[in-house]
Amino acid sequence: MARPAGTPHSVLGTPRKATVSMTEEPLREGTMKAVVFHGPGDMSWEKVPLPQIIDETDAVIRVDTTTICGTDLHILKGDVPEVTPGRILGHEAVGTVESVGVGVKRVHIGDRVLVSCITACGTCEYCRKGMYGQCSAGGGWILGHTTNGVQAQYARIPLADTSLYRVPEGLTDEQVLMLSDIMPTGFEIGVLSGAVEPGCSVAIIGAGPIGLSALLGARMYSPKRVILIDPDANRLGVATKWGADAVVNNSTHNATDAVMALTDRCGVDVAIEAVGTPETFELATSLVKPGGHIANIGVHGKPALLHLETLWTKNVTITAGLVNTTSTPMLLDLVHSGKLDTSRFVTHRFAMDSFMEAYDVFRNAASNQALKVVVSREHI
Repeated sequence: MARPAGTPHSVLGTPRKATVSMTEEPLREGTMKAVVFHGPGDMSWEKVPLPQIIDETDAVIRVDTTTICGTDLHILKGDVPEVTPGRILGHEAVGTVESVGVGVKRVHIGDRVLVSCITACGTCEYCRKGMYGQCSAGGGWILGHTTNGVQAQYARIPLADTSLYRVPEGLTDEQVLMLSDIMPTGFEIGVLSGAVEPGCSVAIIGAGPIGLSALLGARMYSPKRVILIDPDANRLGVATKWGADAVVNNSTHNATDAVMALTDRCGVDVAIEAVGTPETFELATSLVKPGGHIANIGVHGKPALLHLETLWTKNVTITAGLVNTTSTPMLLDLVHSGKLDTSRFVTHRFAMDSFMEAYDVFRNAASNQALKVVVSREHI
């Protein structure tokens, strides 16, 4: 994820102080528990003050269900230096609106909502272009990054009208939770940016949640072949069940040779990098055919070599970016209609007081055969 521009602002661009008159009803005072980052490798589930309305376009939600993202692990490794000690982590949740600022018009107290990982004003230059991830009015990726996130019992959501989505009746939290981040990220930054189209060949490097999201998104476009590359046999098995045409275990096989053998030595039309290491990015560049696309989704904490000495003659397109979540309404419609099932990502479930255990499971995903862990209020 890239850096957001600025800090939360009101619709007029000027922060306002929190007062009772800013909200439709007074907020409770007191404390809650949240996952607090204290520096690389150090976090805890601890008591913090309850969030309050700061700006008239804020909402405060009760977090009903949340999850852990691979980006949170990058933060804990020190790959995202903008996250400073004291920050509440997390940017994916489903919750219930507890209070709203007087400027909030589209969501109401009691609404059940999906929290977008991207906060957007909807009116700045970038939002008007559909580039919500670059929102210049205090949005972008801020939750769990430059402002407190949603791995908590309650959370403040800035710019609530354009950063929350009402959950359709009849859907469970688990059915929509993956639309906070991983599904739109895989779809937009992998499939759409990579220009996946009918009849093309696709290689996805990484069969974790993001890579599998790209697989589900790619299947919507009827590609000729989708190849998943990963060193984890369990995840490759999941990829096969979910529609991959071929899988390559790159802990036991040379991935470039295997992909070339599967594509008549031509390479693929689209190579999607969904891990975030120098090695996986360089692998993507070795797999793409002339005229093809390399779509980088992974969060990179280290520089990666760009072999222009071989790529410049191949007419390739390389894209990288932060998700915009403009596809979220469409993906919600697909889930609601039964055409897309994202609840199958969930492999482990925890109560909130077991958040540290959930992190341990997710950090050791291979040994625990974990895809996404869900943490909920149910047993608080």
